[in-house]
Amino acid sequence: MQTDTKPKILNRLSRIEGQVRGIARMVAEDRYCIDLLTQLQAVRAAVHRVETEVLKDHLDHCVMGAMTGDDLEDRRAKAGELIELLTRAGR
Repeated sequence: MQTDTKPKILNRLSRIEGQVRGIARMVAEDRYCIDLLTQLQAVRAAVHRVETEVLKDHLDHCVMGAMTGDDLEDRRAKAGELIELLTRAGR
């Protein structure tokens, strides 16, 4: 992971962690289901944004490095990883 991406990702994950703790408190307090679902959707969206940032970083750093490098096996491995990732995402 690139050095400028890592603190951003860790910051976002800390906020998500706080959101999840807040949801647990809401459950303990028997809060209204729609309020819980709204917060769960917010967490899911936040996790998706983190996933997108990590994927961008991987493409910019790891994949581009492999594609511009001389190691054919590394290029094949990175392409295979992306295909597997996209296949799992489509399920």
